[in-house]
Amino acid sequence: MLLAFAGAFSALAAPPAAKPNILLIVSDDQGYADVGVNGCRDFATPHLDSIARAGVRCASGYVSAPQCAPSRCGLLTGRHQNRFGYEFNNDSPGVGLPLGETTLADRLKAAGYATGAIGKWHLGAEEPFHPLQRGFSEFFGFLGGGHAYQPAGGRAAQANRSKLLRNREPVPHTKYLTDHFGDEAVAFVGRHGGQPWFLYLAFNAPHSPLQATPDYLARVAGITNETRRTYAAMVTALDDNVGRVLAKLRATGQEERTLIVFLSDNGGPLGNAWNGSSNAPFNGQKGDTLEGGIRVPFLAQWKGVLPAGKTFDTPVISLDLTPTFLAAAGAPAPANARLDGINLLPAWKGEAALPERALVWRFNFPPGREELYKTAIRAGDWKLVKSWERSASGQRSAGTPKLIDLSKDIREENNLSAAQPEQAAALKVRWEVWNKELKEPFDGQPRAGESRKDRKPKTKTVP
Repeated sequence: MLLAFAGAFSALAAPPAAKPNILLIVSDDQGYADVGVNGCRDFATPHLDSIARAGVRCASGYVSAPQCAPSRCGLLTGRHQNRFGYEFNNDSPGVGLPLGETTLADRLKAAGYATGAIGKWHLGAEEPFHPLQRGFSEFFGFLGGGHAYQPAGGRAAQANRSKLLRNREPVPHTKYLTDHFGDEAVAFVGRHGGQPWFLYLAFNAPHSPLQATPDYLARVAGITNETRRTYAAMVTALDDNVGRVLAKLRATGQEERTLIVFLSDNGGPLGNAWNGSSNAPFNGQKGDTLEGGIRVPFLAQWKGVLPAGKTFDTPVISLDLTPTFLAAAGAPAPANARLDGINLLPAWKGEAALPERALVWRFNFPPGREELYKTAIRAGDWKLVKSWERSASGQRSAGTPKLIDLSKDIREENNLSAAQPEQAAALKVRWEVWNKELKEPFDGQPRAGESRKDRKPKTKTVP
């Protein structure tokens, strides 16, 4: 649990008589500021904005990791991925979402839901980890971490050993991939109007490679920076296809019985060297436990149940979505599931406040990449964050913990550890308590300076 009682509100959220559909839309590497309701001004996202206007915008919405695969592990299990050792992207053979973990799709399928996954998987490319083995009855997408958008394919798809699949069978890549995924999502909604369904719509946009069609590029022609312009075109395509799915819900009379959540899997990787995203007003990016790496666009809509146009400021995390969706479906997880999130429905509806809790992060590193080891804990407006630092001479060190008051320092520039030593010490202890519960990453390789035979479980240093 995230230092709180997981599922504390399950009993307070009486679901409606009919089980709602659940639509979970995930973008890939989209910056916090790259949606209109979060301040985007150089291109438009009207359909994503419509989710916020018709529902709830979580201004402090987080993911459990600042990188693709571990973030998705937490999202689809409701358990902090550090508990089962999935702490960084790892495409090694035999690595995937551990088979002992129960997915959200497993739980909803058992509750009578049709389940589908469309888009990027990145949770294991071998048969035991395939979406059809992890609770999904239908799959259209690719199993790796990246894919070319244009039908020509190219090196991106080959490098990730990914093919476009329908269930397990390769299918032709015939059109711009974001549009392809939109087509499939619209078809899924149309096919399953007669029973409750769960659709995990995981666009790979706007993750690299940066590729957009002339039509989408023309709509953002006023953006002078080429990287930003291509990125904006890719998000525009994503937004258009979200709009197509929303329109299909309305046309088939399913809109008011569908709970919709949209979020990015992590913060945007910044600058021309990456995808040109923006995490304003935050510092940090994908791979960081600064706000820019873990705070993401996070929107929810359930017409007739959730209030419209509400901004929810209390911190929430992607781990909360599994208990939230299960409560909506009237199928809460058993106590021994040890979920790490909280059912958000009563708080979103204004019926109860969320309990005091700390949100915690430990982002580990592949062998030889110690500079990627980063930690954080947030309780209220206080945050303690640490990452490895590199000196001018190139020497790496574990860095200095920084105590931040987010209510006054959203860019995390002022270290208050010396001025508030008791607050820093309290957060350090809370992180330590959580850290002692965790497993080591299951990368199967030694850390830098270790031999394989020397590898043994150990508790990481505190933030």
